[in-house]
Amino acid sequence: MERNQSTRRTFVTGAAAAAGGALALGGTVSTGRAEAASRSGTRSGAAAGPTVAVLGGGVAGLTAAHELAERGFAVTVHEKKALGGKARSMDVPDSATGGRKPLPGEHGFRFIPGFYLNLPDTLRRIPFPGNPNGCHDNLVSSTELLFARTGREDIRLPFATLGTPPGPMTPDELVRMIRGLLITACRLPVHEALYFANRVLVFLTSCERRRLETWERTPWWEFIRAERMSPEYQRLLAIGITRNIVATKAEVASTKTVANCLEAFLFNILGRGADGEPDRVLNAPTNEAWIDPWVGHLRSLGVRFEIGSAVVDLPYADGRVTGAVVQDPDGTRRTVTADHYVCAMPVEHARKTWGPALRAADPALSRADALETDWMTGIQFYLTEPTPVVHGHINHLDSPWALTSVGQAQYWKGRHIPAEYGDGRVRECFSVDISEWDRPGILYGKTAKQCTRDEVAREVWAQLKAALNDTGRTVLRDSVLHSWFLDPAVDGIGTPEPHNDEQLLIHPTGTWFDRPGSRTKVPNLFLAGDYVAVDIDLATMEGANASGRQAVNALLDAVGSAAPRCEVKPLYRAPEFEELKRHDAFRHRLGLPNVFDLG
Repeated sequence: MERNQSTRRTFVTGAAAAAGGALALGGTVSTGRAEAASRSGTRSGAAAGPTVAVLGGGVAGLTAAHELAERGFAVTVHEKKALGGKARSMDVPDSATGGRKPLPGEHGFRFIPGFYLNLPDTLRRIPFPGNPNGCHDNLVSSTELLFARTGREDIRLPFATLGTPPGPMTPDELVRMIRGLLITACRLPVHEALYFANRVLVFLTSCERRRLETWERTPWWEFIRAERMSPEYQRLLAIGITRNIVATKAEVASTKTVANCLEAFLFNILGRGADGEPDRVLNAPTNEAWIDPWVGHLRSLGVRFEIGSAVVDLPYADGRVTGAVVQDPDGTRRTVTADHYVCAMPVEHARKTWGPALRAADPALSRADALETDWMTGIQFYLTEPTPVVHGHINHLDSPWALTSVGQAQYWKGRHIPAEYGDGRVRECFSVDISEWDRPGILYGKTAKQCTRDEVAREVWAQLKAALNDTGRTVLRDSVLHSWFLDPAVDGIGTPEPHNDEQLLIHPTGTWFDRPGSRTKVPNLFLAGDYVAVDIDLATMEGANASGRQAVNALLDAVGSAAPRCEVKPLYRAPEFEELKRHDAFRHRLGLPNVFDLG
């Protein structure tokens, strides 16, 4: 299995080579109007308008590039590793034989729920052969969700196909619905199910100021009174919703962030304000179904890409960013220039490029230092037999490393996996996200960070089997395990200095106030990324997409452009609760609790 491993250095080098090589080393590279004009005569769709350097080629950066190119800007995207960022899929090194494609690996599996509204719009605008709605037609709906319990009965929840959305709901009807679901499907005690349903109602009817001023500062664990409840309640509704899904501990997770997501998912299930089914995945590896077509479309719009060099500094002088200093793989530094800069790198990388002068110009940048990231990283197991455990995602609630997983091959319709990928023996890609890296496992008694790469794979496999093979049937068998692939962004595990180059923004209480907006006080610098303040308030591809749109709108406003603004769609809010929220705003001003709050 070790042959599937690659170092971070070889992975970066391979990404650069795949992009056709970095630009010539040394000196200053200008992406100004003169260069844009010269390109316009040789490349279809190339723009000759104001130049923009998009720093980061993940979902936020590609979204900004897409919107800017459609509005006539000359855009160059600078990306350190590979386009698509954490959303991309990647080739497993040395896995292909006989003319087949390499096995597809990834940072983590794709999950595109129906309450996403901005990302689906972008997917529709990316042409894909044979698809009337572009890449959006590559979305496939799951039909169920499994909460896999270790040593006890699993909880299997079907998703009904969206039909006609239900009519207006009263607070009593909402509480009854949630209570019934928790009692019937999750087997919670009646009083606990009723209490949780009441807490959801409290949030849904809370005004925006209460959400921001009170619930943003209240831990989810405290909001749902988890310390008073049964271990089942704590595991399912506190830990399962937070650590396993958004890599944040329930004891510190912001209620505003968690409940915002829960509200959106709840109404998605009810068919309210949704783009599609609650659980959707792609019908092929991510790059095939989405990223590669997107990059091809952006090239047709004139977007240029420079891959393999890291942005290390944004010099500031005379009230503006004067360039972006990039470092090539051999250590050589050079400066690229443009009229405007969209900083679309992950926050842990972006803030390293904001020097003292830039931070002094906009103190909001320094507040982003308080934002926290944690490890949520994927590993794929390749199996020689189809293993569709359920037609949907699996939350391994009792796994020490907070695992979630999905069997992907069942969605890759029209693809004969053995004939197209690897060595001809693989028939399943079982993709797993590891959200807890600091808790001992069941096999070696070590944390994931303390384990070697091989030990991580063996430990995760053991935890998967403990959750899935404990109900009288063997779901996962050692004999069908072909190989595995752990995200190469994870480096140095098993040593005193473990490192993860692609971490996930997490959401402890109060951190909303440290999240910057897209428009800075520097007139030619704009921010995009899942750490930027947007309505979804969660580190997601949807948040990254919305922030890219928001950054473009800020740029258009700054230059006084007459171009149409990008639509940034907010999360759905149920209209029948608006009157109750207005009443709550009055109570909040008086210092009174929400009218439904039982304490």
